[in-house]
Amino acid sequence: MSVDEIFTMTTPEEIIQELKKGRGAELPDIEKYISAIDPQKHLIFDEIERPNKLIKNENGEIRTEKVARIALALQKLIVKRAASFLFGNPVEYVLQATANEQQKLVFTAFQEIMDDVKINSLNRKIAKALFSCTEIAELWYPVPLEEGEEPRYGIGSRFKLRMSILNPMKGDVLYPYFNDYGDMVAFSREYTTKNAGRNKRYFETYTDNFIYKFDITEGAATLVEGFPKENPIGKIPIVYAQTETADYEDVQCMIERLEKLLSNFADTNDYHASPTIFVKGTIKGFSKKGESGKILVGEKESEANYLSWTHAPEAVKLEISSLLDLIYTISQTPNIAFENVKSIGTGISGKALKLMFLDAHLKVQDHMEVFDEYLQRRTSVVKAFIGHFNTKLASIAKATDIEFMITPFMMDDESDKLEVIMTATGNKAVMSQKTGVKMAGFVADAEAELRQIQQEEKELNTIQSFPISV
Repeated sequence: MSVDEIFTMTTPEEIIQELKKGRGAELPDIEKYISAIDPQKHLIFDEIERPNKLIKNENGEIRTEKVARIALALQKLIVKRAASFLFGNPVEYVLQATANEQQKLVFTAFQEIMDDVKINSLNRKIAKALFSCTEIAELWYPVPLEEGEEPRYGIGSRFKLRMSILNPMKGDVLYPYFNDYGDMVAFSREYTTKNAGRNKRYFETYTDNFIYKFDITEGAATLVEGFPKENPIGKIPIVYAQTETADYEDVQCMIERLEKLLSNFADTNDYHASPTIFVKGTIKGFSKKGESGKILVGEKESEANYLSWTHAPEAVKLEISSLLDLIYTISQTPNIAFENVKSIGTGISGKALKLMFLDAHLKVQDHMEVFDEYLQRRTSVVKAFIGHFNTKLASIAKATDIEFMITPFMMDDESDKLEVIMTATGNKAVMSQKTGVKMAGFVADAEAELRQIQQEEKELNTIQSFPISV
């Protein structure tokens, strides 16, 4: 069904129901994802899955003994590492080499908008949300300038462009509507706001031409006053992304098993870590606390022995270690904990570093299958707003080819890089002394420091030119 046909339906309820059918996939189980990301909501804290122990004493009384519950925030770690490797370096935008002056003006406006909304931080937030709950969207919208504010972005814009993240884990329910060709022809979201102490529920829809907003607080949907509004850019101002699974989903069962093992091990330690003495016969007296050469005094035939495990829990240790290795390997997450990297030393080369993080970089390439399209869509939406802010640039903005480049995060080995450059230039200098002083960053005034260095070198050369004979 086309979008125009949807909005000719009889009632708002029918329109909303049809718009909800066009997702092409089931709504994600957000409660499940929230529980996975929040360690305090892990299964290990479920008293039905892991009940406390009931202990009967010598008098037949029953008491509850709390069991150990150790939760690991590995899901959150996997998501954070994936987002950091993907967007740890800022996305670099590049204008086509053959661009004319007007296209350069559009590109400058685009870069200013990206800086204005702090896009580098938003990229990481978007990636974390997507990897946590399988879908995310961003909404771009113009805000009129206040009286006295200067025009924006070097194009005389009387608007500033803003972006909001629509996050299912923060209460947004997302309903993209795809046609038979897989193109998104409408986008809706259901959300709640609090107004004057009262919660209001809305269903908002964006199409190429119009913006609709329905009040669904009371159950029966009603179109909010002032809607539909015209969509000024002729393009849905939404960027949407969806993945099949969360980044940690393939290792979720392993994490749950690891938490259970560690909790059981903690319970065992509570009972057996301290020495336990088994006594046979009658003990007449004990040594004092802190007394050296401690002894037990007993009657004839009495006997006392320490209880110890016949076999050390090597099997448990092996399973814990194996599970951790598998979790990091299958999720393609580098284990860069201090204990794992302290033995590397400072002599590791850039090539060795790249090999260490090869799996994480391959994972970035997998994520690019989603973010290539996502970032291209964002570029298209922002260019459409630039054309709206300055109508003289509308056709120019549409034709401006802005490319982007994602560089996976990597700790640079500067000495290794410099060696390659020096080899390529035949050991020629690749920077001036002035640039070197500035890059060192040890002094506040690099210009003054360079003059002082040159003065000292001049004085030293003068002394060396007139050696003193003895």
